[in-house]
Amino acid sequence: MAIEVVFFDVGETLVDETRLWAGWAEWLGVPLLTFFGVLGGVIARGEHHRRVFEIVRPGIDLVREQAARQAAGQAVVLEPRDFYPDALACLAALRRRGYRVGLAGNQPAEAEQALRAMNLPVEYVASSAGWGIEKPAPEFFARMAALAGAPPERIAYVGDRADNDVAPAAAAGMLAVFLLRGPWACLQAGSPAAARAHLRISTLAELPEALASFEY
Repeated sequence: MAIEVVFFDVGETLVDETRLWAGWAEWLGVPLLTFFGVLGGVIARGEHHRRVFEIVRPGIDLVREQAARQAAGQAVVLEPRDFYPDALACLAALRRRGYRVGLAGNQPAEAEQALRAMNLPVEYVASSAGWGIEKPAPEFFARMAALAGAPPERIAYVGDRADNDVAPAAAAGMLAVFLLRGPWACLQAGSPAAARAHLRISTLAELPEALASFEY
């Protein structure tokens, strides 16, 4: 069945989160190597990425720290410069080929607002904060299908995480595309969840042709 809609995860799929994580390390006064090393350990253990804050700063009140950063003019803000070099070109290429394109990831409300303000070449922008549901919940993928008004089998979902993106998208009946970049992809590439991917790509530049040639 032909794919009509392509949804993307955001962090480490379209967006390089290095600057955003490094900003937190600097704010907390934690050396970059320590911060990123702990983050890698958290990912490898399958824990939520926010666990990194509790490890490097036991007892931290993350909501309070976020407010303090906001008050200091150092809020975590997603910017156009954070997109991977192949991201925007891929979105535009898919639109030219007639696909409807959307963004839907586990992101805070501020990230969704920033993405909407960028006038990206997409039809849909949604987030876990806006829906009140986080991946890998099946309801998240059902909301995507409802938003697009398309059956799951006509939707492709592209993400860098086997656990949050690939496996639940496949379970929902969507075409699951595993993008092999970022720390989650590196650590999860050999997992059973990753084996559920219908397509594996190394860059988003490969995606339009991969979708066109895949028989689903």
